[in-house]
Amino acid sequence: MASIDELRAERLKKLQALEELGKSGFPAVSRRTHELSDIVRNFQELEKSGSQVIVTGRVMVSRGQGALIFIDLYDGTAKLQAVIKLPESGEEAHTFFTTYVDTGDFIEVTGTLFTTKSGQESVLVTNISMLSKALLPLPDKYHGIQDEELRMRERYLDILTNPELRELLEKKAKFWEVVRAFLREKKFLEVETPTIEVTTGGAEARPFATYHNDFDLDVFMRISVGELWQKRLMAAGLPKTFEIGRVYRNEGSSPEHVQEFTNCEFYMAYADYEDGMKMVEELYKKIAEEVFGTTTFTTRGHTFDLAGEWKRIDYREEVLGQTGVDITTATLEQLVAKANELKIKYEGVNEERLIDTLWKYCRKNISGPAFLVNHPLLVAPLAKKNSDGMTAQIFQPILAGSEIGKGYSELNDPIDQRARFEKQQELLSGGDEEAMMADDSFIEMLEHGMPPTCGFGFGERLFAFLSDKPIREIHTFPLIKPKN
Repeated sequence: MASIDELRAERLKKLQALEELGKSGFPAVSRRTHELSDIVRNFQELEKSGSQVIVTGRVMVSRGQGALIFIDLYDGTAKLQAVIKLPESGEEAHTFFTTYVDTGDFIEVTGTLFTTKSGQESVLVTNISMLSKALLPLPDKYHGIQDEELRMRERYLDILTNPELRELLEKKAKFWEVVRAFLREKKFLEVETPTIEVTTGGAEARPFATYHNDFDLDVFMRISVGELWQKRLMAAGLPKTFEIGRVYRNEGSSPEHVQEFTNCEFYMAYADYEDGMKMVEELYKKIAEEVFGTTTFTTRGHTFDLAGEWKRIDYREEVLGQTGVDITTATLEQLVAKANELKIKYEGVNEERLIDTLWKYCRKNISGPAFLVNHPLLVAPLAKKNSDGMTAQIFQPILAGSEIGKGYSELNDPIDQRARFEKQQELLSGGDEEAMMADDSFIEMLEHGMPPTCGFGFGERLFAFLSDKPIREIHTFPLIKPKN
Protein backbone atom coordinates (compact mmCIF):
# COMPACT_ATOMS: atom_id res chain seq x y z
CA MET A 1 0.00 0.00 0.00
CA ALA A 2 1.34 3.43 -0.95
CA SER A 3 2.24 5.86 1.84
CA ILE A 4 0.59 9.24 2.28
CA ASP A 5 3.73 10.92 0.95
CA GLU A 6 3.69 8.72 -2.15
CA LEU A 7 0.01 9.39 -2.79
CA ARG A 8 0.56 13.14 -2.39
CA ALA A 9 3.50 13.05 -4.80
CA GLU A 10 1.37 11.25 -7.40
CA ARG A 11 -1.41 13.83 -7.07
CA LEU A 12 1.09 16.67 -7.39
CA LYS A 13 2.23 15.17 -10.68
CA LYS A 14 -1.37 15.19 -11.93
CA LEU A 15 -1.77 18.80 -10.84
CA GLN A 16 1.41 19.79 -12.66
CA ALA A 17 0.32 17.93 -15.81
CA LEU A 18 -3.06 19.66 -15.65
CA GLU A 19 -1.46 23.07 -15.38
CA GLU A 20 0.89 22.30 -18.26
CA LEU A 21 -2.24 21.97 -20.39
CA GLY A 22 -3.12 25.52 -19.37
CA LYS A 23 -5.88 24.37 -17.00
CA SER A 24 -5.90 25.55 -13.38
CA GLY A 25 -6.21 23.04 -10.60
CA PHE A 26 -7.97 25.71 -8.50
CA PRO A 27 -10.11 27.96 -10.72
CA ALA A 28 -12.16 30.71 -9.09
CA VAL A 29 -15.31 30.34 -11.17
CA SER A 30 -17.88 27.57 -11.48
CA ARG A 31 -20.70 27.50 -14.04
CA ARG A 32 -22.99 25.38 -11.85
CA THR A 33 -26.69 25.56 -12.78
CA HIS A 34 -28.15 23.43 -9.98
CA GLU A 35 -27.31 22.32 -6.46
CA LEU A 36 -27.47 18.54 -6.18
CA SER A 37 -30.43 18.80 -3.79
CA ASP A 38 -32.33 20.65 -6.55
CA ILE A 39 -31.52 17.83 -8.97
CA VAL A 40 -32.62 15.13 -6.51
CA ARG A 41 -35.81 16.99 -5.58
CA ASN A 42 -36.87 17.74 -9.19
CA PHE A 43 -35.20 14.83 -10.96
CA GLN A 44 -38.14 13.48 -12.96
CA GLU A 45 -39.13 16.90 -14.25
CA LEU A 46 -35.55 17.78 -15.23
CA GLU A 47 -34.97 14.37 -16.79
CA LYS A 48 -38.13 14.68 -18.85
CA SER A 49 -37.08 18.09 -20.15
CA GLY A 50 -33.86 16.61 -21.50
CA SER A 51 -32.07 19.89 -20.79
CA GLN A 52 -28.36 20.06 -19.98
CA VAL A 53 -27.30 20.58 -16.37
CA ILE A 54 -24.00 21.63 -14.85
CA VAL A 55 -23.41 20.27 -11.36
CA THR A 56 -20.46 20.34 -8.98
CA GLY A 57 -19.24 18.33 -6.04
CA ARG A 58 -16.52 16.35 -4.39
CA VAL A 59 -15.68 12.92 -5.79
CA MET A 60 -16.47 10.68 -2.81
CA VAL A 61 -15.84 7.40 -4.61
CA SER A 62 -15.55 6.08 -8.16
CA ARG A 63 -16.23 2.57 -9.46
CA GLY A 64 -15.69 0.75 -12.69
CA GLN A 65 -13.12 1.13 -15.40
CA GLY A 66 -12.74 1.04 -19.15
CA ALA A 67 -15.82 2.31 -20.99
CA LEU A 68 -18.06 2.62 -17.90
CA ILE A 69 -17.24 4.60 -14.74
CA PHE A 70 -19.59 5.50 -11.87
CA ILE A 71 -18.80 8.54 -9.69
CA ASP A 72 -20.49 9.54 -6.43
CA LEU A 73 -20.62 13.35 -6.23
CA TYR A 74 -21.40 15.27 -3.03
CA ASP A 75 -21.80 19.06 -2.86
CA GLY A 76 -22.92 19.41 0.76
CA THR A 77 -26.62 19.46 -0.13
CA ALA A 78 -27.05 15.94 -1.58
CA LYS A 79 -25.32 13.10 -3.39
CA LEU A 80 -25.77 12.24 -7.06
CA GLN A 81 -24.28 9.57 -9.27
CA ALA A 82 -22.39 10.74 -12.36
CA VAL A 83 -21.76 8.23 -15.12
CA ILE A 84 -19.04 8.29 -17.76
CA LYS A 85 -20.09 5.96 -20.57
CA LEU A 86 -18.39 5.52 -23.91
CA PRO A 87 -19.12 6.45 -26.57
CA GLU A 88 -21.91 8.74 -25.24
CA SER A 89 -19.69 10.74 -22.86
CA GLY A 90 -16.93 11.27 -25.40
CA GLU A 91 -13.24 10.42 -25.23
CA GLU A 92 -12.26 13.85 -23.90
CA ALA A 93 -14.35 13.58 -20.71
CA HIS A 94 -13.29 9.97 -20.20
CA THR A 95 -9.58 10.77 -20.64
CA PHE A 96 -9.78 13.82 -18.38
CA PHE A 97 -11.28 11.83 -15.51
CA THR A 98 -8.97 8.83 -15.76
CA THR A 99 -5.86 11.00 -16.16
CA TYR A 100 -6.33 13.88 -13.73
CA VAL A 101 -9.14 13.15 -11.24
CA ASP A 102 -8.80 11.39 -7.86
CA THR A 103 -11.17 10.67 -5.00
CA GLY A 104 -11.54 13.85 -2.96
CA ASP A 105 -11.26 16.24 -5.91
CA PHE A 106 -13.93 18.86 -6.51
CA ILE A 107 -15.10 18.71 -10.11
CA GLU A 108 -17.67 20.33 -12.39
CA VAL A 109 -19.76 18.00 -14.53
CA THR A 110 -21.87 18.86 -17.58
CA GLY A 111 -24.43 16.38 -18.80
CA THR A 112 -28.03 15.21 -19.05
CA LEU A 113 -30.08 13.35 -16.51
CA PHE A 114 -31.11 9.72 -16.95
CA THR A 115 -32.10 6.70 -14.88
CA THR A 116 -29.94 3.59 -15.03
CA LYS A 117 -31.34 0.10 -15.65
CA SER A 118 -31.06 -0.54 -11.90
CA GLY A 119 -33.20 2.57 -11.22
CA GLN A 120 -30.36 4.85 -10.06
CA GLU A 121 -30.96 8.54 -10.80
CA SER A 122 -27.80 9.79 -12.51
CA VAL A 123 -26.21 12.39 -14.75
CA LEU A 124 -24.60 11.22 -17.99
CA VAL A 125 -21.33 13.11 -18.25
CA THR A 126 -20.37 14.94 -21.44
CA ASN A 127 -17.75 17.27 -19.98
CA ILE A 128 -15.61 17.45 -16.80
CA SER A 129 -13.41 20.21 -15.41
CA MET A 130 -11.40 20.53 -12.21
CA LEU A 131 -12.52 22.92 -9.48
CA SER A 132 -10.09 22.00 -6.70
CA LYS A 133 -7.41 19.32 -6.76
CA ALA A 134 -7.11 17.39 -3.47
CA LEU A 135 -3.49 16.60 -2.72
CA LEU A 136 -4.33 14.21 0.13
CA PRO A 137 -6.80 11.29 0.03
CA LEU A 138 -10.05 11.02 1.96
CA PRO A 139 -10.46 8.52 4.81
CA ASP A 140 -11.73 5.07 3.96
CA LYS A 141 -15.41 5.47 3.00
CA TYR A 142 -16.55 2.47 5.03
CA HIS A 143 -14.68 3.11 8.26
CA GLY A 144 -14.05 6.86 8.35
CA ILE A 145 -11.56 8.13 10.89
CA GLN A 146 -11.22 5.60 13.71
CA ASP A 147 -8.65 7.32 15.93
CA GLU A 148 -10.50 9.54 18.44
CA GLU A 149 -7.87 12.28 18.63
CA LEU A 150 -7.47 12.33 14.85
CA ARG A 151 -11.25 12.63 14.50
CA MET A 152 -11.18 15.81 16.58
CA ARG A 153 -8.02 17.14 14.96
CA GLU A 154 -9.26 16.59 11.39
CA ARG A 155 -12.84 17.43 12.19
CA TYR A 156 -13.64 18.58 8.65
CA LEU A 157 -12.95 15.04 7.37
CA ASP A 158 -14.93 13.53 10.23
CA ILE A 159 -17.95 15.69 9.31
CA LEU A 160 -17.53 14.89 5.60
CA THR A 161 -17.43 11.13 6.09
CA ASN A 162 -19.76 10.78 9.08
CA PRO A 163 -23.43 11.54 8.19
CA GLU A 164 -24.50 11.11 11.82
CA LEU A 165 -22.14 13.89 12.92
CA ARG A 166 -23.40 16.15 10.13
CA GLU A 167 -26.97 15.48 11.30
CA LEU A 168 -25.97 16.21 14.90
CA LEU A 169 -24.53 19.61 13.99
CA GLU A 170 -27.63 20.47 11.96
CA LYS A 171 -29.80 19.44 14.91
CA LYS A 172 -27.73 21.64 17.23
CA ALA A 173 -28.36 24.62 14.94
CA LYS A 174 -32.09 23.88 15.14
CA PHE A 175 -31.80 23.65 18.95
CA TRP A 176 -30.69 27.28 19.12
CA GLU A 177 -33.24 28.33 16.48
CA VAL A 178 -36.02 26.92 18.67
CA VAL A 179 -34.66 28.66 21.78
CA ARG A 180 -34.39 31.99 19.98
CA ALA A 181 -37.88 31.71 18.48
CA PHE A 182 -39.38 30.76 21.86
CA LEU A 183 -37.90 33.79 23.61
CA ARG A 184 -38.75 36.21 20.83
CA GLU A 185 -42.33 34.96 20.82
CA LYS A 186 -42.46 35.89 24.50
CA LYS A 187 -41.21 39.39 23.63
CA PHE A 188 -37.64 39.06 24.88
CA LEU A 189 -35.13 41.41 23.28
CA GLU A 190 -31.89 39.81 22.06
CA VAL A 191 -28.85 41.75 23.28
CA GLU A 192 -25.06 41.56 23.22
CA THR A 193 -22.92 42.08 26.30
CA PRO A 194 -19.12 42.20 26.80
CA THR A 195 -17.05 39.03 26.54
CA ILE A 196 -14.00 40.77 28.02
CA GLU A 197 -14.52 42.01 31.57
CA VAL A 198 -12.59 43.76 34.33
CA THR A 199 -14.26 41.47 36.87
CA THR A 200 -16.03 38.20 36.11
CA GLY A 201 -19.57 37.84 37.38
CA GLY A 202 -22.65 35.68 37.12
CA ALA A 203 -21.09 32.33 38.02
CA GLU A 204 -18.55 30.66 40.22
CA ALA A 205 -15.74 29.46 37.97
CA ARG A 206 -12.04 29.94 37.30
CA PRO A 207 -11.69 32.49 34.49
CA PHE A 208 -9.23 32.88 31.65
CA ALA A 209 -7.06 35.90 32.36
CA THR A 210 -5.65 38.08 29.59
CA TYR A 211 -4.29 41.58 29.08
CA HIS A 212 -5.66 44.70 27.37
CA ASN A 213 -2.67 46.42 25.78
CA ASP A 214 -4.37 49.72 24.95
CA PHE A 215 -5.80 50.20 28.45
CA ASP A 216 -2.76 48.65 30.19
CA LEU A 217 -5.23 46.52 32.11
CA ASP A 218 -5.61 42.93 33.32
CA VAL A 219 -8.94 41.57 32.07
CA PHE A 220 -10.85 38.28 31.98
CA MET A 221 -12.90 36.32 29.46
CA ARG A 222 -16.48 36.13 30.66
CA ILE A 223 -17.74 33.10 32.57
CA SER A 224 -21.46 33.86 32.11
CA VAL A 225 -23.53 35.27 29.27
CA GLY A 226 -23.58 38.78 30.64
CA GLU A 227 -25.53 38.17 33.84
CA LEU A 228 -24.50 41.35 35.61
CA TRP A 229 -24.82 43.30 32.35
CA GLN A 230 -28.31 42.03 31.58
CA LYS A 231 -29.38 42.96 35.11
CA ARG A 232 -28.18 46.48 34.35
CA LEU A 233 -30.58 46.39 31.41
CA MET A 234 -33.40 45.58 33.83
CA ALA A 235 -32.49 48.81 35.65
CA ALA A 236 -32.37 50.55 32.26
CA GLY A 237 -36.02 49.76 31.69
CA LEU A 238 -35.72 46.83 29.28
CA PRO A 239 -38.13 44.34 30.88
CA LYS A 240 -37.10 41.16 29.00
CA THR A 241 -33.67 40.43 27.51
CA PHE A 242 -31.69 37.40 26.40
CA GLU A 243 -28.32 36.60 24.92
CA ILE A 244 -26.91 33.47 23.26
CA GLY A 245 -23.13 33.51 23.24
CA ARG A 246 -19.78 31.95 24.08
CA VAL A 247 -18.56 31.47 27.64
CA TYR A 248 -15.02 30.65 28.82
CA ARG A 249 -14.06 28.76 31.98
CA ASN A 250 -10.48 27.74 32.70
CA GLU A 251 -11.36 24.45 34.33
CA GLY A 252 -11.09 20.70 33.80
CA SER A 253 -12.48 18.62 30.96
CA SER A 254 -15.04 15.83 31.23
CA PRO A 255 -17.93 14.42 29.19
CA GLU A 256 -19.97 17.33 30.61
CA HIS A 257 -17.34 20.09 30.75
CA VAL A 258 -15.24 21.98 28.25
CA GLN A 259 -13.51 25.34 28.56
CA GLU A 260 -15.40 27.15 25.78
CA PHE A 261 -19.09 26.66 25.10
CA THR A 262 -22.34 28.34 24.12
CA ASN A 263 -24.90 29.37 26.71
CA CYS A 264 -28.14 31.31 26.79
CA GLU A 265 -29.24 33.59 29.60
CA PHE A 266 -32.54 35.43 29.83
CA TYR A 267 -33.88 37.94 32.34
CA MET A 268 -37.44 39.13 32.94
CA ALA A 269 -38.48 41.95 35.23
CA TYR A 270 -41.41 41.67 37.66
CA ALA A 271 -41.00 37.89 37.88
CA ASP A 272 -39.58 35.45 40.43
CA TYR A 273 -38.19 31.93 40.40
CA GLU A 274 -41.66 30.38 40.40
CA ASP A 275 -42.35 32.17 37.10
CA GLY A 276 -38.95 31.01 35.89
CA MET A 277 -39.65 27.35 36.62
CA LYS A 278 -42.91 27.45 34.65
CA MET A 279 -41.20 29.04 31.68
CA VAL A 280 -38.18 26.70 31.72
CA GLU A 281 -40.38 23.60 31.86
CA GLU A 282 -42.29 24.93 28.85
CA LEU A 283 -39.06 25.75 26.99
CA TYR A 284 -37.42 22.36 27.59
CA LYS A 285 -40.53 20.52 26.42
CA LYS A 286 -40.67 22.64 23.28
CA ILE A 287 -36.99 21.93 22.52
CA ALA A 288 -37.58 18.21 23.00
CA GLU A 289 -40.61 18.09 20.74
CA GLU A 290 -39.36 20.36 17.93
CA VAL A 291 -35.69 19.30 17.81
CA PHE A 292 -35.87 15.63 18.82
CA GLY A 293 -39.48 14.70 18.14
CA THR A 294 -39.91 13.12 21.59
CA THR A 295 -40.04 14.06 25.24
CA THR A 296 -38.62 10.75 26.51
CA PHE A 297 -34.85 10.30 26.64
CA THR A 298 -32.32 7.74 27.83
CA THR A 299 -28.89 9.16 28.55
CA ARG A 300 -26.01 8.65 31.00
CA GLY A 301 -27.77 5.57 32.37
CA HIS A 302 -30.97 7.49 33.18
CA THR A 303 -34.40 7.62 31.53
CA PHE A 304 -36.71 10.61 31.92
CA ASP A 305 -39.77 12.15 30.29
CA LEU A 306 -39.88 15.94 30.04
CA ALA A 307 -43.65 15.76 29.62
CA GLY A 308 -43.97 14.06 33.00
CA GLU A 309 -44.07 15.54 36.48
CA TRP A 310 -41.23 17.93 37.39
CA LYS A 311 -40.65 17.21 41.06
CA ARG A 312 -39.23 19.71 43.55
CA ILE A 313 -36.09 18.49 45.34
CA ASP A 314 -35.04 20.29 48.52
CA TYR A 315 -31.25 20.78 48.59
CA ARG A 316 -30.80 20.19 52.34
CA GLU A 317 -33.22 17.27 52.55
CA GLU A 318 -31.66 15.49 49.58
CA VAL A 319 -28.11 15.74 50.93
CA LEU A 320 -29.32 14.71 54.40
CA GLY A 321 -31.22 11.74 53.01
CA GLN A 322 -28.35 10.44 50.88
CA THR A 323 -25.36 11.23 53.12
CA GLY A 324 -26.72 11.75 56.62
CA VAL A 325 -25.16 15.24 56.75
CA ASP A 326 -27.26 18.25 57.70
CA ILE A 327 -25.53 21.04 55.77
CA THR A 328 -27.20 23.71 57.90
CA THR A 329 -25.46 22.56 61.08
CA ALA A 330 -22.42 20.56 59.95
CA THR A 331 -19.00 21.93 60.82
CA LEU A 332 -16.17 22.22 58.33
CA GLU A 333 -14.52 19.21 59.95
CA GLN A 334 -17.69 17.13 59.60
CA LEU A 335 -18.01 18.08 55.91
CA VAL A 336 -14.40 17.08 55.26
CA ALA A 337 -14.86 13.80 57.14
CA LYS A 338 -17.98 12.90 55.15
CA ALA A 339 -16.33 13.71 51.82
CA ASN A 340 -13.38 11.51 52.77
CA GLU A 341 -15.67 8.73 53.97
CA LEU A 342 -17.54 8.75 50.64
CA LYS A 343 -14.23 8.93 48.74
CA ILE A 344 -15.30 12.15 47.00
CA LYS A 345 -12.58 14.23 45.39
CA TYR A 346 -12.80 17.92 46.25
CA GLU A 347 -10.86 21.11 45.76
CA GLY A 348 -10.64 23.81 48.41
CA VAL A 349 -11.34 23.20 52.06
CA ASN A 350 -14.15 25.66 52.74
CA GLU A 351 -17.82 25.19 53.57
CA GLU A 352 -19.22 26.40 50.24
CA ARG A 353 -17.06 24.14 48.11
CA LEU A 354 -17.61 21.08 50.35
CA ILE A 355 -21.38 21.54 50.51
CA ASP A 356 -21.45 21.83 46.73
CA THR A 357 -19.28 18.70 46.46
CA LEU A 358 -21.66 16.68 48.64
CA TRP A 359 -24.62 17.79 46.55
CA LYS A 360 -22.84 16.76 43.33
CA TYR A 361 -22.31 13.34 44.88
CA CYS A 362 -26.05 13.08 45.51
CA ARG A 363 -27.34 14.42 42.20
CA LYS A 364 -26.01 11.47 40.18
CA ASN A 365 -28.85 9.34 41.62
CA ILE A 366 -31.61 11.62 40.32
CA SER A 367 -33.01 10.96 36.84
CA GLY A 368 -35.49 13.85 36.74
CA PRO A 369 -37.05 15.85 35.40
CA ALA A 370 -36.90 17.81 38.63
CA PHE A 371 -36.09 21.24 40.00
CA LEU A 372 -33.52 21.54 42.77
CA VAL A 373 -34.62 24.32 45.15
CA ASN A 374 -33.79 25.87 48.52
CA HIS A 375 -30.03 26.11 48.07
CA PRO A 376 -28.06 27.33 51.09
CA LEU A 377 -27.20 31.03 50.87
CA LEU A 378 -23.50 30.22 50.92
CA VAL A 379 -23.70 28.79 47.39
CA ALA A 380 -26.05 31.51 46.13
CA PRO A 381 -24.28 34.89 46.08
CA LEU A 382 -26.67 36.48 43.55
CA ALA A 383 -30.08 35.12 44.61
CA LYS A 384 -32.79 36.45 46.91
CA LYS A 385 -33.27 34.87 50.33
CA ASN A 386 -36.23 32.72 51.20
CA SER A 387 -38.30 33.73 54.20
CA ASP A 388 -36.29 31.34 56.39
CA GLY A 389 -33.25 33.61 55.92
CA MET A 390 -31.04 30.54 55.35
CA THR A 391 -31.86 29.40 51.81
CA ALA A 392 -32.11 31.10 48.45
CA GLN A 393 -34.72 31.32 45.70
CA ILE A 394 -32.71 29.29 43.20
CA PHE A 395 -33.94 26.62 40.81
CA GLN A 396 -31.93 24.16 38.78
CA PRO A 397 -33.38 21.63 36.31
CA ILE A 398 -32.01 18.16 37.11
CA LEU A 399 -31.79 15.67 34.25
CA ALA A 400 -29.86 12.39 34.18
CA GLY A 401 -27.96 13.12 37.39
CA SER A 402 -26.79 16.63 36.44
CA GLU A 403 -27.86 20.24 36.73
CA ILE A 404 -28.90 21.44 33.28
CA GLY A 405 -29.39 25.14 33.88
CA LYS A 406 -29.65 27.57 36.78
CA GLY A 407 -31.92 30.45 37.65
CA TYR A 408 -33.03 32.60 40.54
CA SER A 409 -35.10 35.38 41.88
CA GLU A 410 -32.32 37.90 41.38
CA LEU A 411 -30.96 39.69 44.41
CA ASN A 412 -31.72 43.40 44.00
CA ASP A 413 -30.96 44.57 47.56
CA PRO A 414 -27.63 46.47 47.27
CA ILE A 415 -26.84 46.14 50.97
CA ASP A 416 -27.34 42.38 50.99
CA GLN A 417 -25.48 42.05 47.68
CA ARG A 418 -22.45 43.92 49.02
CA ALA A 419 -22.33 41.60 52.02
CA ARG A 420 -22.52 38.55 49.73
CA PHE A 421 -19.68 39.89 47.57
CA GLU A 422 -17.57 40.47 50.69
CA LYS A 423 -18.10 36.82 51.68
CA GLN A 424 -17.03 35.74 48.19
CA GLN A 425 -13.96 37.95 48.48
CA GLU A 426 -13.00 36.14 51.67
CA LEU A 427 -13.19 32.85 49.77
CA LEU A 428 -11.08 34.27 46.93
CA SER A 429 -8.48 35.51 49.40
CA GLY A 430 -8.47 32.07 50.98
CA GLY A 431 -7.46 30.48 47.68
CA ASP A 432 -10.86 29.53 46.22
CA GLU A 433 -10.29 30.36 42.53
CA GLU A 434 -13.95 29.68 41.68
CA ALA A 435 -15.39 32.22 44.12
CA MET A 436 -17.10 35.26 42.61
CA MET A 437 -15.34 38.59 42.20
CA ALA A 438 -16.92 41.70 43.72
CA ASP A 439 -18.24 44.30 41.29
CA ASP A 440 -18.63 47.76 42.82
CA SER A 441 -20.23 49.24 39.70
CA PHE A 442 -22.91 46.54 39.88
CA ILE A 443 -23.64 47.51 43.49
CA GLU A 444 -23.93 51.13 42.35
CA MET A 445 -26.50 50.09 39.75
CA LEU A 446 -28.51 48.28 42.42
CA GLU A 447 -28.45 51.43 44.55
CA HIS A 448 -30.11 53.24 41.65
CA GLY A 449 -32.77 50.53 41.71
CA MET A 450 -33.46 47.28 39.83
CA PRO A 451 -36.99 45.78 39.62
CA PRO A 452 -37.78 42.29 40.92
CA THR A 453 -36.28 40.01 38.29
CA CYS A 454 -36.00 36.34 37.41
CA GLY A 455 -32.95 35.21 35.47
CA PHE A 456 -32.03 31.83 34.02
CA GLY A 457 -29.07 30.39 32.17
CA PHE A 458 -28.54 27.12 30.31
CA GLY A 459 -26.50 25.94 27.40
CA GLU A 460 -25.37 23.33 24.98
CA ARG A 461 -24.98 20.83 27.82
CA LEU A 462 -28.76 20.40 27.53
CA PHE A 463 -28.34 19.55 23.84
CA ALA A 464 -25.52 17.11 24.66
CA PHE A 465 -27.66 15.34 27.27
CA LEU A 466 -30.71 15.05 25.04
CA SER A 467 -28.44 13.75 22.24
CA ASP A 468 -26.70 11.36 24.67
CA LYS A 469 -23.30 12.64 23.53
CA PRO A 470 -20.22 13.92 25.39
CA ILE A 471 -20.21 17.70 25.15
CA ARG A 472 -16.98 17.72 23.13
CA GLU A 473 -18.67 15.62 20.45
CA ILE A 474 -21.31 18.29 19.78
CA HIS A 475 -18.66 20.96 19.17
CA THR A 476 -17.89 21.68 15.55
CA PHE A 477 -14.19 22.18 16.31
CA PRO A 478 -13.27 21.14 19.87
CA LEU A 479 -9.99 22.42 21.24
CA ILE A 480 -7.13 19.95 20.68
CA LYS A 481 -3.57 20.20 21.93
CA PRO A 482 -1.13 20.95 19.08
CA LYS A 483 0.93 18.09 17.75
CA ASN A 484 4.37 17.78 19.36
